Amino acid sequence: MGKRLWLLLVVLVLGYGATMAIGFKGEKPKSGEGDVKQEWFLLPNSESVIKTDAGEMRVVRSHGGRIFEKLLHIGFIKMEPRTLFLPLYLDSNLILFIHAEESQRLHIICSIDPSESLNMGTFQPFFIGGGTYPTSVLAGFGSETLSTAFNVSASKVSGILRKQQEGPIVYLTHSHGSSIWTKFLLLEQQDRLKHVKRMVQERTEEEKEWSWWKLLPNIFGIQDSNKKHKAPKSYNIYQKSPDFKNNYGWRTEVDGSEYKPLKNAGIGIFLVNLTAGSMLAPHLNPRATEYSIVLRGSGRVQVVYPNGTLAMDTYVKEGDMFWVPRYFPFCQIASKSEPFKFLGFTTSSHKNRPQFLVGANSLLHTLNNLELADAFGVSKKRIRRLINAQHESIILPSSSLTDDDDKKNKVFAF
Repeated sequence: MGKRLWLLLVVLVLGYGATMAIGFKGEKPKSGEGDVKQEWFLLPNSESVIKTDAGEMRVVRSHGGRIFEKLLHIGFIKMEPRTLFLPLYLDSNLILFIHAEESQRLHIICSIDPSESLNMGTFQPFFIGGGTYPTSVLAGFGSETLSTAFNVSASKVSGILRKQQEGPIVYLTHSHGSSIWTKFLLLEQQDRLKHVKRMVQERTEEEKEWSWWKLLPNIFGIQDSNKKHKAPKSYNIYQKSPDFKNNYGWRTEVDGSEYKPLKNAGIGIFLVNLTAGSMLAPHLNPRATEYSIVLRGSGRVQVVYPNGTLAMDTYVKEGDMFWVPRYFPFCQIASKSEPFKFLGFTTSSHKNRPQFLVGANSLLHTLNNLELADAFGVSKKRIRRLINAQHESIILPSSSLTDDDDKKNKVFAF
């Protein structure tokens, strides 16, 4: 009886495996074709997702189905000499492999991991540079908001954001002989490795806490048997010093490394207080979705779609709740008559690390001025003056600049 039962279990397991293989595309193989169609193991032809005179990106989409552990698409990028792929961020992880640089023509093969994507397609690009084609995500905030954020007049901002219309891959118009990327590509392989190792060694202490060594106990199931399980104590977020504070407000975050119950729940928490008229600069969350509730005062919330159009621009008051999807650019602006205080939860217990698009610490400052100028289709001098006009970071003051004020102020003259 025992042997029969064992044989029955084996048959059931094998039958389940065959069912998974056959049901992968929801169809049965025809008689005489074998248990599994060989074509199922061949990936389809690549599809063009971006194409201009300056270059092209093609993608091979991974099959979907129950037998796949996770999807992984393959991308192929070809760029002509002296071209630029406009600055952008994605909702998917990319690993790039430089396949060839024939006659300065760049060939890149990349993996596209959509495991944490927005499920809006193969991958969703959010272009930082751009104009009418493609549209920069900055354009979605509108001229009034961007005028305040950049600390320049609305006409100056719109003049830059509407200039580029050559597509996602463009020909360079400026001299890029001194760009960091160019210098990196000219290094020998060993020198490249040394450069990358030096960058890794210069990580901040905050980044070091992500060390793989700290994951080993969890991976191998190692637990400290001497630890006693106690009920968690409460945490007073008001007793924590703000992670950021200036004359225009403050921001505090609590993650799983600071309060263990948050780590167990996979949730983070934050508290923001903006003075009247101030703004939490346009930014995005690469790690989590945010859910917020207004505790005091009132303000304005703007959210931008991936294509650079406005998704929401609305006023909220005490008791109102709102949410912002992961990767979507957004900002919060306090009413001019009262402060704006709100509490929020994130869908990750790790440090959120929001990425700011405007301000003294913005992503624009990390990009090479020459590449950024080509991305917006303007001069290097013009783009440098735009991003340097705002001296504050993260929480910005209100601005009453007009075109006439701008003309009188040489610091902001373009």
